[in-house]
Amino acid sequence: MRITLTLTALAFTISSHAQNAFNYNIEKSITVQHGAVVSAHPLASQAGLQVLQQGGNAVDAAIATQLALAVVYPAAGNLGGGGFLVAHLKNGKNLAIDYREMAPSRASRDMYLDASGNPDIKRSQDGHLAAGVPGTIAGIYASLPYARLPVSKLIAPAIALAEKGFAITEREARSLNSQRELFIQLNTRPTAFVKDIPWKAGDTLIQKDLANTLKRVRDKGRAGFYEGETARLVEAEMKRGHGLITTADMKAYKAKERTAVTFNYRGYQVITMPLPSSGGVALQQMMGMVEKYPLADMGFHSAATIQLMVEVERRAYADRAQYLGDPDFVKVPVKQLTAPSYLLARMKDYDPQKAGSSKTTNAGVLPESEETTHLSVMDADGNAVSVTTTLNGGYGSKVVVGGAGFFLNNEMDDFSIKPGVPNMYGLVGAEANAIAPGKRMLSSMTPSIVLKDKRPYIVAGTPGGSTIITSVFQTLVNLLDFNLSTRQAVDAPKFHHQWLPDEVDVEEGFEQAPLEVLKKMGYRFDKRSAIGRTEVIRVNEKGMLEAVGDRRGDDSAAGY
Repeated sequence: MRITLTLTALAFTISSHAQNAFNYNIEKSITVQHGAVVSAHPLASQAGLQVLQQGGNAVDAAIATQLALAVVYPAAGNLGGGGFLVAHLKNGKNLAIDYREMAPSRASRDMYLDASGNPDIKRSQDGHLAAGVPGTIAGIYASLPYARLPVSKLIAPAIALAEKGFAITEREARSLNSQRELFIQLNTRPTAFVKDIPWKAGDTLIQKDLANTLKRVRDKGRAGFYEGETARLVEAEMKRGHGLITTADMKAYKAKERTAVTFNYRGYQVITMPLPSSGGVALQQMMGMVEKYPLADMGFHSAATIQLMVEVERRAYADRAQYLGDPDFVKVPVKQLTAPSYLLARMKDYDPQKAGSSKTTNAGVLPESEETTHLSVMDADGNAVSVTTTLNGGYGSKVVVGGAGFFLNNEMDDFSIKPGVPNMYGLVGAEANAIAPGKRMLSSMTPSIVLKDKRPYIVAGTPGGSTIITSVFQTLVNLLDFNLSTRQAVDAPKFHHQWLPDEVDVEEGFEQAPLEVLKKMGYRFDKRSAIGRTEVIRVNEKGMLEAVGDRRGDDSAAGY
């Protein structure tokens, strides 16, 4: 069945094997020839696809998809948040654009400690004080030189979706209803996300204030967000809620183009994000530590394979906690942390017969010297883009900017608010990730691209807080070592270890036999719901693009 949902700026034509009840369909897996987009929402994926069909490249599609996600996926927002873009362009250039949020100029190292020096994590997670200066619009404008189409065309789908509205799914209705009381408690102005009666599947979400914010970006460019009316509205919201962001903070924000992390793994080249994403460093460490082991022979999800990967994750996260932070503020020994000799030494105490311990496995000794969203795009010209954006927790700080219509992030919680104190994801940090004005908080986002024979082969990434890095790691190993299909690699149950707490998270439905073997060795397991929502595009042996949206959400693929 084919359904057409017409908006003011373009028509979305969406087909699927199985129609849902919300005027559009969720396409979990497609194989196409020319271009593909995978994101957390079918309307956002269709916005990216339409841009490809109108002559845009993968960067254009990534921009249009991000902007549409800001409307149709409010739990991960992104106008009030930030993110990272990793790309491999057809001319061979690798891109890494950092638009991570920043601490406001009035932020201070101990701002979340009480008079006794104890952390108040409520203030770092909910409400106005939790918000850092948003970076997404700056990141989009930093990406534009590599795109083909004008912003007016790329932002049009988002404006139409905000102004005319779209039908929400059952999952979205449940999510909005679950946060209703916090929305009321923490906001200083009425928002589009609260109704007198509960939301239900098929209800139309209209966001007029957000549409006006997007129009200011369309008409005035970057300044339409970081200066003028939108910046004034942000500062006014901060004053009402006792937050820190000022118009001066907004105007001063800059996205940064950084040097992508690149490394080889079994003949493939992996391209991923550098600091302040911890993902690139940790992914290189983990893949470097497992590379000498015959994973394919050990078997997919065998007890031996799971144990090895858990121990590799333990060591990488211990190093993350000790050494990683914003490289503009602290000196991070990346070369030492990713050196083959160091990675070999990290595995010297690995014992395949018994469980490791985070009490004895600390950061290595060096020589001196769950709400985020991801999108993947490939086009017909050989451009590949991987983008992860976030508000941090679901709906970020839960604060909507009055009159501007977008949620603000709660990324200040990603700093180490006190050394050794875990954040909302249980991650601990040290001085390298302490709060400072203008500093970017450490992230786990790991947008990644794999090249085969110097051409894009895989585009991958996921949300999931602290589980992002291990989810990308396992997805790539599933594809490159175990030769799973793209669908199998995305949908396979995942496991996660992050050093502290010393336990292994496993998704419900994980096969029990290998876990029982590992329990006898001393491992502790904690069953939990979905880990991540991975979006993958892979080029198959016929040169076709296999695009897969994760089964764990409303994620959807689109292509032609």
